This record gives sequence, structure tokens and C-alpha cells, in this order.
Amino acid sequence: MPSELSFERLRLECDPASVRCETTEDMTPLTGIVGQKRAVRALKFGLEIKDRGFNIYVSGFPGTGRTTVVKDFLEEKAKGEPIPHDWCYVNNFHDPYQPKGLKLPSGKGKEFREDMKNFVENARRATLRAFESEDYAKKREETIKSIKEEGSRLMIELNVKAQREGFFLQSTPMGLFVIPIIKDKPLSEQEFMALSPQLREEIQKRREGLDAELRNAMRQHREIDKKLNEEIQKLDREVILYAIGQLVADLKTKYKGFLEIATYLEDIQDDILKNIALFRGEQEARPSAPFPLQWAEEPSFRKYEVNLIVDNSSLNGAPVIIELNPTHQNLFGRIEKEARFGALTTDFTMIKSGSLHKANGGYLVIPIEDLLQNPFSYDSLKRSIKNEQIAIEEIGERMGFVAVKSLKPEPIPLKVKIVLIGSPILYQYLYSLDMEFNELFKVKADFDTTMDRTEENMQSYASFICTLCQKEGLKHLESSAVAKIVEHGSRLAEDQKKLSTRFAEIANIIREASFYASQEGSRYVTANHVKKTIEEKIYRSNLIQEKIRDMIERNILLISTTGEAVGQVNSLSVISLGDLTFGVPSRVTVSIGLGREGIVDIQREAQLGGRIHTKGVMILGGYLAEKYAHDKPLTLSARLVFEQSYDIVEGDSASSTELYAILSSLSGFPIKQSIAVTGSVNQKGEVQAIGGVNEKIEGFFEVCKAKVFTGQQGVIIPESNVQNLMLKEEIIEAVKGGSFHIYPVRTIDQGIEILTGAKAGSRRMDGTFEKGSINDRVDMSLKNMVDRLKEFPEFLVGKGK
Repeated sequence: MPSELSFERLRLECDPASVRCETTEDMTPLTGIVGQKRAVRALKFGLEIKDRGFNIYVSGFPGTGRTTVVKDFLEEKAKGEPIPHDWCYVNNFHDPYQPKGLKLPSGKGKEFREDMKNFVENARRATLRAFESEDYAKKREETIKSIKEEGSRLMIELNVKAQREGFFLQSTPMGLFVIPIIKDKPLSEQEFMALSPQLREEIQKRREGLDAELRNAMRQHREIDKKLNEEIQKLDREVILYAIGQLVADLKTKYKGFLEIATYLEDIQDDILKNIALFRGEQEARPSAPFPLQWAEEPSFRKYEVNLIVDNSSLNGAPVIIELNPTHQNLFGRIEKEARFGALTTDFTMIKSGSLHKANGGYLVIPIEDLLQNPFSYDSLKRSIKNEQIAIEEIGERMGFVAVKSLKPEPIPLKVKIVLIGSPILYQYLYSLDMEFNELFKVKADFDTTMDRTEENMQSYASFICTLCQKEGLKHLESSAVAKIVEHGSRLAEDQKKLSTRFAEIANIIREASFYASQEGSRYVTANHVKKTIEEKIYRSNLIQEKIRDMIERNILLISTTGEAVGQVNSLSVISLGDLTFGVPSRVTVSIGLGREGIVDIQREAQLGGRIHTKGVMILGGYLAEKYAHDKPLTLSARLVFEQSYDIVEGDSASSTELYAILSSLSGFPIKQSIAVTGSVNQKGEVQAIGGVNEKIEGFFEVCKAKVFTGQQGVIIPESNVQNLMLKEEIIEAVKGGSFHIYPVRTIDQGIEILTGAKAGSRRMDGTFEKGSINDRVDMSLKNMVDRLKEFPEFLVGKGK
């Protein structure tokens, strides 16, 4: 029979001297990343390689500091990298629906925007001054006078010729009228109609001869008017070119080398020449009602503005953007709209940038779970990575929901390193189901939840605490408190040789302990403050645990912690409430009779058993066949059940418990109810490690305390789980005092001996077991079942059909 564990093996304590400080105040703040060598190596590789598709997926569980670590790592690397360009959108004067993107060096975007604002203001003032000058008025008057004199000469000549033919030319708003003259007197319509037919016919013939010359004269007059307009426009263009020419030239000189800006400035100059009236202040009058306020604005000049969507002037290196809400608009930007007279309007000045624009030339960090929850975001991100450009688009237009024509800004070239942060399971899903994923995210950085409990890493724990206390103004920890934090780290890792890297949870313990230290007026956080923090944290969440314990104490849930029973064992399981995991005992019973069904799992039959639990139960049949069925068939019907269990039972950690119940029932040896059991088993009878061993032991210990503490109670655990023990100090004291016992076992034979106090019995040379042993009694019972079943041949035949 194996011996129980000594109290020294139940918890690996941390010597306060091993952290090498009196308080964390004496420690050097943490620099770098702790316990994630594999992830750091992968990150360095993924960030250094510049080939396409080598974006990074950071895999790990929440609380391991993935986002913080990646952010700090990227920011440190980005400091030494070049600052990316600024990006602007400007009006496309050839197609306003397709605004053009302009790239400028960092800081130049803001400067260019101000230069263009000043250019428009200066151009307006210069234009007004030029057109109000005496020189312009004189030239304009001379041009008009010269051309009008030409028109006047033409009209005089025409009028003289008309008089020779006996006509008078009268100018009216409707044009020129040819009026006959008799005796130097113009005739009215009535007087003309009173003339004799012969005279009217003669006058009409002379008029028809004059009409051809009149039409020719009118054509020449129109040409003179056209020439006047052209000359005035030419003069206006010359004046405005003189007014703004130097302004445009200055800008071209300042932005020499930027071909796109030079082209843009030429387009602006051409547009101003086409809209001279706008700059002269002769814009068409706005209606005064019913919307005077809206029309008071001057939107016409907005087309000359510069929409600076990315301003990197404040950066000291490459940008690092963390997008925690990766909606499509937040990632790719949007085109805003404004209401004017009941209609939605937009232009290039309403284009807003997204995270991809801001991170362009640097790094963009996105939580993958949030990305996948936002429609279109993931697909659009992949498209941008593949095409190496950022396209701002209306989702409604893509889906056909919006029929109104919208802007299609020129796509911006994309050069960014994408870092997705998510869980391992999401990585597996994406890698398996998305054929493009592994082509676009070729680097995986795995964040571990544990690290080795070495002296170096314990020092890192202390440095982490020092950094947190300095950063958040918390009270520093004494060395004894640091030692308790280290032990708690091993408890979270469920391993004496490991420490948890879930620094978010460690940080919360430190914050709460600092609070309790402040309440007590203590200068430093002590070990007692850490203990109180852990206890209070459990107390705030363990209401359900206490109610279950109360139901066991009042025998509502039937759990015996004293006495013996055949075919009945106390199993241990864990319940997780999210913020708290605790262990509870459950009664496992078995009923055995003649039959051919073998082992029947009632949980499975009632659809309350999970797949892993079902597998564990099926292994029991393999064990019985391996050990007892070499010389006979198994002819039993054994029905297993977790009593008073009304929810899904999952996991195989109770398979050894169920096997002990079967062996007890077959052998007739009673099981001690003072001992609870956990551990899975294989077909060879080896007891295997399980999870939650600390919670399970503590759960049974609390139940024993609540009922009757006899000093005989204990727990059987797999020997391979001894290294996972980080039990509460109360249990360690109980084991030290001999009032509680923990037994490690490697095999089922060892466990059944502890539970029954009888010898398991080894197999002899003749194939039988030691006389009177448990295995012998089981073997004999199975043989008797075979013999008795022969008395029912019809049952055997029925089963054989």
C-alpha cells in the first residue's frame, strides 16, 4: 500500500530571501518581456522580414499581457524607423466624384493645407484689387470703346445706305426695324397700308434689296459683340493671371519635385480662370428665403481646400495603432454627408481616415475576435493586404442598398504590418477554414500561459511588481509579500515548477493588496495583505460554493465522509463560474447483475454524459477484459451513475472512481467513505493525471470540515499530479497534524487497497490471483456469473441471434 504524502510536498513555498530585496522599492523596474522567449523570437522575425504575407498572428489566452506586450514591443521598434508620409485628398477638377490622393513628407501635409488656404484668401484679395484698379478700368474702357466704335461705324454706314434707299433704321429691344420714309417722314403701319399697291410693291422691293445687307451687317455686329466679350475675357484672364500667377509660381517653387502637386496647382489655376466671377465677387445671387442661413455659406471655395486625412507631424518614428473597435469605417475610413434642403450631399472634404491610413508605414494591431464580429471588416482587410492599397468605399453601395452616386476616392498605396491578437482556437479555425489566411498571416507568435519557476523568473516577478507599483502609484511589497505572489503564480499555473504569465490577474492581486495595506496604514504590502486579498477575492465569488456545501452538510446532497459502503465512492469534480473554480464531491454508485450489456453509463443513456466521459466509461470495460476475461467471457450488467447529478457530466477524471465502485461491488469489499478519489485510468490500470487537483482536494476538505472531521479523511490522487499541488496552508497544517491525508497512486491496485484496507492481490503463475484478495474475489464473482448465466440458455441464444 503506498504511503501518504508528507506536508512538505503539498506546496512549494518561496523563500522571501530568494527574491533578493527587502521591498520591491529596491528593485529595478522591468524592461523587456518576461517568460515569452518563443513569442518574442517570432515577433522579431515577423517584424524584420519585409516580404508579402508575413503578417503576424499573436496567439494566446486573455490575461497573458498579449496586447500590452505587443504594443510596448512595437513602440520600441518603431522609434528607430522612418516617419511615413502625410496623405491628403484634394478635388479632382476633371471628375469631382473621384478625389485625388496626394502624398507629402511628414509634416508637409499640414503645411500644404495652410498654404492652400492662404493661397485662396490671397488670390481673392489680389483678384479684387486687380479688377478694382484704375489700370484695369482704363484698359477695359479702351477695349470696349475701340470695339464699340467699330460697331458704330458699321451702323452709320448701314444707316446712310438705308436712307439712300428711302428707309430709316430704328433700333428696338427686338432688333433693327426698317421703316420707309416719304418726304423725310417715317411712315407708320397705317400710313404704309394707305399707300397705293404699286407704291407699296416698289417700297417692298427696295426693302428686300436692303435686307441682305442688313443681315450681313447684323452678322458683323454679332461678331463685334463676340469679339468684345472675348477681348474682355482675355483681359480678365490676363489680369487674374497677373494677380495669381506669382502665387501659383511660389507654390510650385516651394513644392518643387512633387509632380502631382504641380499638376494639381495647374488644375486649380485653370479652374480659377473658368470661374473668374467667383473670385471677383460676382457669384450669382443666392435666394434670400426660405434658407438664408444655409446659403450664407460659401461652399464654392471648398473645392480648393486640402483634406489632410493623415498627419504624421507629431510622430517620432513609425506609427503603432491599436484598433480595439475594428468596424469597417474605423478600419478603412468613411465618407460623411451633410443635409442640404432635405438632400444628402458630400464632397472630398468629408472623407475621413481609418486605422489603416493612420498605421500606413507602420504597424496595426487588431483583436481578431472583434474583427470577425464586424461585418465585411475581415474580408476587406484581406483584400487591402493582397492589393496593397486602401480603398474607401460605401458598404451600402457594395451591397446594392444605396442607389445614390457617391464618391470613389483614389485608393492609397498600403505598406503596413498587421498584427492580429486572438486565441489559439481561433487561429486553428482560420488556418483550417480560410484558404487565404495562411498566405496573409505567415507568422505565428505563441504566448505561453506559464514559464519555468526559476530564480531568474522569480526576480522578474519582483521587477514586474516594482514597475506596476511605480506606474500606478501603489504601495510597494515586502519580500514576504513577493514570495506569496510567486506562490500564487504557481497556484495559477497549477504546477510547482511553473509560474503563471497571466500578469493581468497578478496585477489585480497587487492592486487589491495595496488597497488593504492603505486601509491599515501600512507603509508596505505584507504577506498577510496578499493572503487577505486572495481570501476576499474568493469570498466575493463563492456564494454558490457555500450553498452547495450547506446542502451537503444538511444531507440534501448525500455525501458520506464516514463509514463504509459497497459499490459507492466519493468522486471529485470541479465547477467553474468564470471568476472562480472550486471542487465538489459527488457520489458514484454502481449496481451489478447478470447480463450481457456490460458497463452501462446511465449519464450517457440519459443524454447527460459528454463524449470524454463516455470514452472514460468505455475504457473500464477494456480494463476488466484485460485483467479478468482471459479464461471466460464477461457476463455482467453494471450500471454506473453520478447520484443527484442533473447536468452534463464531462471529462474522464472520475473513471478511476467508477472502476473502484465496480471492483467493490464485484468483490464485496466495502469502500471507505472518508476517502474521496480523483484520477483517470487507462485499460492497463494505470492512474493518469487530471486537472483541477488543488480545487478538488480543497473541496473535499471543506466538506469534511462542515460535517464531521474524524482525522481519517483524505483524498486519492494520481501520483503524476503531485507536482501540481499548491494547496492552501490550512490543508498543509491539517496534513502536518495527521488529521487529513493525501495518497498518490500509480495504479488501480494501489488505490483499491487504500480504499478498502484489503490486499489487491497479484496474479500467480497459474493465472489465478492471491487467495482472498480483492482481485481474486472479483475474478471469482465474474466466473460465478458465467456459470449462472448458463442456466438461461434461451437468454444466450437470444443474444446470439
